[in-house]
Amino acid sequence: MKTSAAIALLAGLGACAVPMRTGSDTGLSFFITSAGPGRGADLGGLAGADAHCQSLAQAAGAGNRTWRAYLSTQAANGQPAVNARDRIGSGPWHNAKGTLIAQNVADLHGDVVRDRNQINKDNALNERGEVVSGRGDQPNRHDILTGSQSDGRAWPAGEDRTCRNWTSNAEGSAMLGHHDRNGGGNTSWNQAHASRGCSQANLVATGGDGLFYCLAAD
Repeated sequence: MKTSAAIALLAGLGACAVPMRTGSDTGLSFFITSAGPGRGADLGGLAGADAHCQSLAQAAGAGNRTWRAYLSTQAANGQPAVNARDRIGSGPWHNAKGTLIAQNVADLHGDVVRDRNQINKDNALNERGEVVSGRGDQPNRHDILTGSQSDGRAWPAGEDRTCRNWTSNAEGSAMLGHHDRNGGGNTSWNQAHASRGCSQANLVATGGDGLFYCLAAD
């Protein structure tokens, strides 16, 4: 094969290749849902929550990525627990304006140094780049569904912290985080307090709206 032909072939192959994500990629990879599915904490399980993230990301022009809901599930019915931190990829994650939220899983959860992430009212935006209302606003929507402990791991089996693993709006309770790091004695972004219940009305009454975090896993 002549040199010029070989160069042309390689160029053609390169044009078809899928570009690799790098740490310099500041495209949308983290957001709070602008709205929940509207069924309280019944999200259709993890699969339904992931699909909701994917749909919102698609509408925002980021549907080419694989999106995961930041939610844990508890061991039940012979199925093992699932940790939110284990299903969201390795980072880095950026909001809709390109601001770095966390470089990696350890920084997101403060494994080594606390408060290394930038989850706060200014930066924890929805998929459209809008600020999510928090404590002191009307309405207050700062309660974010997580079902997780502060380290991003699931709660032990027993007391329900996931509204039947995100399949019920009538039974149980959900662990919530505060995206604005404000309110009460615990300002954790992923483990602030439990909800009053799992219905949409209960989530709103607690200070939320059935919203959750979405992160790109690739």
